[in-house]
Amino acid sequence: MLDKLQIAFQYILPKRALSRLVGYLAAAQAKELTQFVIRQFIRYYKVDMSEALSSDPSSFKTFNEFFTRELKPGARPIVEGEHTLAHPADGRVSQKGSIRFDRIIQAKGHDYSVKDLLGGRDTLAKEFDDGTFTTIYLSPRDYHRVHMPIDGTLREMIHVPGELFSVNPLTAQYVPELFARNERVVAIFDTAVGPMAMVLVGATIVASIETVWAGTIAPAGGQISQWHYQQQPPVTLKKGDEMGRFKLGSTVILLFGHDAIQLDKSVRSGEITRMGSLYATPKIKAAETDPAPEPNDSDSDSDSES
Repeated sequence: MLDKLQIAFQYILPKRALSRLVGYLAAAQAKELTQFVIRQFIRYYKVDMSEALSSDPSSFKTFNEFFTRELKPGARPIVEGEHTLAHPADGRVSQKGSIRFDRIIQAKGHDYSVKDLLGGRDTLAKEFDDGTFTTIYLSPRDYHRVHMPIDGTLREMIHVPGELFSVNPLTAQYVPELFARNERVVAIFDTAVGPMAMVLVGATIVASIETVWAGTIAPAGGQISQWHYQQQPPVTLKKGDEMGRFKLGSTVILLFGHDAIQLDKSVRSGEITRMGSLYATPKIKAAETDPAPEPNDSDSDSDSES
């Protein structure tokens, strides 16, 4: 009953106004107040500051600087090898598995449309027919920069305005088509294994979403916006390079096409992820090279737990 009341409250909460207010406060240089908030946040969420490039809370002028803090060199080694893909973010696997009939599992009893997630284009959604998806939830305590799983050349970016529901596991259980309703930034890359979509999903009090090539993208209102990147020189990022960041936490969704990748056996619903660790191998290369990682059962069944 309490869970349902919490969800009902989200429907009536002025989420956009609240998010803008929090974004303004998070960017403010409020000196002693900023330091107090940062220290309380570290204590409440048990943030491991030993991994941060600057472990001293007083070194951050704004809450945003703290929240998007860099890690020390070597804190997240990037998995080596041409035939490996790296986890894009610290977080926890919410769902993973196969894309079937344009649908992605959100939680037990809930799924949503790839077409809607990517902004409503049939041709783009079809590139991921019978492909593979992974949804990673970033909690407040996590490192909030998102990195490339594989070398890629940016083809286009899409900003899809929408709601700002919380994206925590509880909300995913109760709000239908949550990730296709919330505001999001979609980046489409061309890679050695085919097209890859990286979807950065906004949420309540997420002050903004940024990419390294365009800066702040969200939040914003209005219509769906698209940017195409066929110009020279192209925007090309290497495996492990930063591609974007959240100012306050949210969710990353990865999409790959049919027979593109084999998820590592460690990629299971509820498992913690660490940016740079082994995420997947290319399917063709995995079949041609020896030895290969043990196959994952995710291509035949999606995890439905949340």
